[in-house]
Amino acid sequence: MALEAGKGTTPPGAATEEQAAKYVRGMFGQVAPRYDLLNHLLSFQIDKYWRRRTVARLQTILDRADARVLDLACGTGDLTLALTRAGRAQVIGSDFCHPMLTGAASKNVRLLFEADALTLPIGSGSVDLVTCAFGFRNFVNYRRGMVEILRVLKPGGTAAILEFSTPPNAAFRALYGFYSTRVLPRVGAFISGSKDAYTYLPESVRKFPAAAALAEEFREAGFASVEFERMTFGTVALHLARKGAAG
Repeated sequence: MALEAGKGTTPPGAATEEQAAKYVRGMFGQVAPRYDLLNHLLSFQIDKYWRRRTVARLQTILDRADARVLDLACGTGDLTLALTRAGRAQVIGSDFCHPMLTGAASKNVRLLFEADALTLPIGSGSVDLVTCAFGFRNFVNYRRGMVEILRVLKPGGTAAILEFSTPPNAAFRALYGFYSTRVLPRVGAFISGSKDAYTYLPESVRKFPAAAALAEEFREAGFASVEFERMTFGTVALHLARKGAAG
């Protein structure tokens, strides 16, 4: 299927969704050994706060012993672990990049499976909560990702998408743009050894829908209740989207 601008990630040289998925999988596989270090370094450790805040917003679900949680594009499992430790819910992590899952397993994340988030091998209406931290913008088709999340959620279930966003303040947006296009790629390339990855990543943020636009896309995909919370001057947004009780 051909890539459409604005409908999903568009890596350099990729003309189809299959090519885009292959690029993203290979890129994350290459940077997996240094992924955690760079996340903490390049965010000045603020990424830990973003995950804590996400967990806090979801605490009511996590406290339920009967709740099932799916952490999509879990990477090396930082959010998966935080969700697991926060309550009594069963938390399962999923990613389509095997080296990332290897990293998660090394942290004693026990419930993991390898799968593309757009074609999940789990039943419809089977989970209470779907989370995704900094992976959604790498989906090759955002709408298909939303529809798949909606499919696996139980009626009344919640999707929580933590993702980079465009700061609404013009002055801070310019400062953030300078950091993400001039500083981040150089530091990321030096530490990870992959210039392409840390050129692609800030570019993927630039192309990703702003928070309000993404919220509207969730509504159009069929979610009954959608809200978002900006963090750190709007560089990150947490989207909460709920499936209708009628299913």
